Amino acid sequence: MGQETEDSGTQQVNGANDGSLTHAILGSFFDVYNELGTGFLESVYRRAMAEVLTERGLCVEQERSVHVHFRGAIIGRFLADLVVERQVVVELKAVRSLLPEHQAQLINYLRASTFEIGLLLNFGRTPELKRLVYSNERKRPLRRTGQAVDLTSK
Repeated sequence: MGQETEDSGTQQVNGANDGSLTHAILGSFFDVYNELGTGFLESVYRRAMAEVLTERGLCVEQERSVHVHFRGAIIGRFLADLVVERQVVVELKAVRSLLPEHQAQLINYLRASTFEIGLLLNFGRTPELKRLVYSNERKRPLRRTGQAVDLTSK
């Protein structure tokens, strides 16, 4: 499959350090988890996360539609639960525990877009999180053929 990495460190993304941004998102995740607990639908957590992130002064897009391109044609789309500061894709789950399929979903979102950082956050019995990095450099074959999705424009 792709060249994804799971990374808990800080890296340069688009000339900026993503450490403080992911830190703010994870802080918001724990704020929401501690206040709401477990048992709600994913949509409740999405709206609560958007509220907390907005209160922190961050730009948040909910259910961002992203087209998937293949050989010059749009063949589908996905909805990113949250996009924060046009830099980080946040995929939310409200399941007992994260499964490999959940991580694969986020990897595919990163592969199909120009985003490099993704967070997978689960509001299960215990909070779970994964931070995934998929650099645009590794997506070069997609960009060379013009198939990568530019998410900086709507």
